[in-house]
Amino acid sequence: MTDNVQDPSPATVLVIDDNATNRYVLTSWLRRAGHTVIGAATGEQGLARLHSTESALPDLAIVDVRLPDMSGFEVSERLKDDPRTVHLPVIQISAAATSADDHAEGLRRGADAYLDQPIDPGELLATVTATLRYARARQRAERLTRRLIALNTATLDVYSAVGFHSFASAATGGAAGVLDSPASAVFLSPQAQAVHSMIDDPRTPVRTHPAHPGLLDRLAAQGLNQDTGVAVVRVPQDRWRALLPADHLPGEIALAVARTKRGRPPVCLAVPAAALAGADDEQLFQQLANASALALEALRTYNEEHALGLALQRSFLPKELPTVPGVELAFRYLPASEHAEIGGDFYEAVRTVDGLLLAIGDVVGHSVTAATVMGEVRHALRAYAIEGHPPHHILERLETLLGQSQPGVTVTLCLALVTPHDRRLHIANAGHIPPLLIDPDRGPRFHHPHGPLLGMGLPHPPPTVVPAPPGTRLLMVTDGLVEVRTAHLDTTLDEFSDAVTEGPDDLEELCDLLLARFGHNKDDDIALIAALFS
Repeated sequence: MTDNVQDPSPATVLVIDDNATNRYVLTSWLRRAGHTVIGAATGEQGLARLHSTESALPDLAIVDVRLPDMSGFEVSERLKDDPRTVHLPVIQISAAATSADDHAEGLRRGADAYLDQPIDPGELLATVTATLRYARARQRAERLTRRLIALNTATLDVYSAVGFHSFASAATGGAAGVLDSPASAVFLSPQAQAVHSMIDDPRTPVRTHPAHPGLLDRLAAQGLNQDTGVAVVRVPQDRWRALLPADHLPGEIALAVARTKRGRPPVCLAVPAAALAGADDEQLFQQLANASALALEALRTYNEEHALGLALQRSFLPKELPTVPGVELAFRYLPASEHAEIGGDFYEAVRTVDGLLLAIGDVVGHSVTAATVMGEVRHALRAYAIEGHPPHHILERLETLLGQSQPGVTVTLCLALVTPHDRRLHIANAGHIPPLLIDPDRGPRFHHPHGPLLGMGLPHPPPTVVPAPPGTRLLMVTDGLVEVRTAHLDTTLDEFSDAVTEGPDDLEELCDLLLARFGHNKDDDIALIAALFS
């Protein structure tokens, strides 16, 4: 006799049997084994109990095959057809349907086990234990699979973050999604601001707030101190409230502290300790914290390199343009978004013995190397212009320079030499966006003749000479202003021409208008020179 066998993990069991005596006996055995029992006398009553919103689903159903309103087979089928109860294990029992065919039909129609009455209490409890063991192992495997998928998604999200707001959403939302719980995060943003973020559940938005600069050190002291790696510690609620009075997490807290480099601030993730049901959950929590620390370190390094590249790029650009009688100038330079790579756009205006040389260009590619090549080309351009070389000779010398010092690098460059004495423009274009000319007689037109890009090793034709009567305006831009990936270049150039023609006469106001209309949400640098000849 083994009716005192205890299930090591008690469960809630639904017993559906129209015989009150049988139901009482089964209930007595199950309760002595530590289980909680819910009783029902008919199939519909049992199904109604399962769909009640007042309590959670039971862990197991024991169903008599012969019920007054439907068969136990039908009950099993309806359970397995419902997404809410499809995973509920079912043990069918019967005193009449005891043949091999009955067993086969019961198992085929949804039962996980089948017992004949009279039932030995030891056999019943052993079957309950075995069925629960299998069902719970399957549930754990499915739960772990879901959480691994959530971890993979969260890891991709933190590595894809391009700023501290998106990082906060990815890390905090990732912890909530992986562990299906509220979550918090504390970290130092790439801009050196301590940030505290919170989320109530995976379906709600993340809230971020500034945090005290010393908070990260106090949190690290809970388990990691100055070491690298990941530590998960339990923090009592009163100590957690002392550290983060404004946080929303209830009860004891599971805190993961991760640091990838000594001396760097850590990333801290926190969830209610109850959300970590076992070693698997703790390991997932550790992996997410480590991935978040690695991603934030990469983001911080990128921001540092990006700021350095921007400083280098700006140091190569002219601080002001020369003042030349009869020529009014305005210029704009707008770096790409802080998350885009460093570009090689540049502009220049140089007084020469022949007049005023205007130049605008772009080193093909985006990197710190492009910015350094841009500086080299611009300085050489100034030197050749000051020596008095005409535009096409400047292009030829730059061609030679690139071939010797930067083989394989290509540059687009448009030069316009203004000769005030005869009111002419000498335009030499090496593969750049065509300049826009607007004169009182001919109206707006793009100057399309051009030669090859610099760096191709090809000869460059002499410049085209065009008149520039008083009132003529010249607009020279880089492709970042007028190129749109979803539109043909000719279309955007036409829109640009219309905007200039209809825009204000004042060059400064015109430049502002063009940037406002064409310069938003671009992933490339923008350079613009506007000239008015009087």
